[in-house]
Amino acid sequence: MGNKYLDGTALTIAIIGAINWALIGLFRFDLVAFIFGNMTWLSRIIYAVVGVCGLYLLSFFMHLSDRSERTA
Repeated sequence: MGNKYLDGTALTIAIIGAINWALIGLFRFDLVAFIFGNMTWLSRIIYAVVGVCGLYLLSFFMHLSDRSERTA
């Protein structure tokens, strides 16, 4: 987690993905499918990148537990 650019990019992409999921849940409107087409190769790549960013951000949980152990 030493690369702030990578962390910020992953967080931004995950937030955009979360907003897309909110749109799907609230209004049944898939912004990615609207812009890039329903399950085209480009939209599938976007979904995959959002998923990989989410998995990468799981490492934040390890850093949170490390901080709480150091302060205790």
